[in-house]
Amino acid sequence: MSNGNTSARPRRARRRALIGLCVLVPAGVAGWLVWQPVSGGPDDGGRRGAAAADGGAPGGRPHGGVSPAPPGKPVPGVPTSPGAGGSGGGGGDREGSLAGKVVVLDPGHNPGNREHTREIARTVDIGTHRKECDTTGTATDSGYAEAEFTLDVARRVRTLLEQRGARVVLTQDGDRPYGPCIDERAEIGNEAHADAVVSVHADGAPAAARGFHVILPGRVREGRADTTAITGPSRELGERVARAYARETGFGPADYLGGGTGLDVRSDLGGLNLSTVPKVFVECGNMRNARDAGQFTSARWRGRAARGIADGVESFLRT
Repeated sequence: MSNGNTSARPRRARRRALIGLCVLVPAGVAGWLVWQPVSGGPDDGGRRGAAAADGGAPGGRPHGGVSPAPPGKPVPGVPTSPGAGGSGGGGGDREGSLAGKVVVLDPGHNPGNREHTREIARTVDIGTHRKECDTTGTATDSGYAEAEFTLDVARRVRTLLEQRGARVVLTQDGDRPYGPCIDERAEIGNEAHADAVVSVHADGAPAAARGFHVILPGRVREGRADTTAITGPSRELGERVARAYARETGFGPADYLGGGTGLDVRSDLGGLNLSTVPKVFVECGNMRNARDAGQFTSARWRGRAARGIADGVESFLRT
């Protein structure tokens, strides 16, 4: 009897263990299935709402191993604006958060400009002097044109801002043979009564230079140009975009101008001089630098650049 009782106990214990396992495995699978749709999976950091604009979220550390600053933490060299922490202070992809707002996006240059050099060479009045209608822009060493890059990023920003309720106007959407000229680009923002205008560019600085910067309008009051009313709000827009862009992309402020602030004030750009609404230029990085260029050619990274710009704009518009 004693030996029979001893051998029965382990069998009962094993049966209980198997029953427990059968209960736990389906529960664990169910839990995983619930988590997956909520989190968006490991590849997009939980950001499902911007999949179309992001092209997927990049893994690892962008920009040569520089990690983005965590939400709410200051980015070295970039001024901190009230409410600029988190998702640019703008509430992420919440639908309708920008209802009633008008944003004009100005993709720098035009892929067709190279075929219309005579047309873009004519000069236009920018208030302080006359300047070429437009230029072809720069390119990476591999031949990826700035005009292609800016149009791609601007379209991604449009997707994000429209998801948030804004009405978005592009100065060109690959729908015209060249241009528009710089004075017309400014006029499009003015006629739309835009709450914010962002011109998207990438720099062609010396190959050793790295980083992004945001160009702000200088104080100009000459001829057709009068930026008196927009310099203050444009600086606020620029600071918020710079902060959000640095956080999302991991790019640091340009190391070749702006004293490490990521901000540069200019009074020689017609697109700024002729604007009557808050406007900035975002130079997303240096196309002539191999490490910056390596990010520009990544669709996932361009999605992050777009998110940074969109978050900065949203932060500004919700103040």
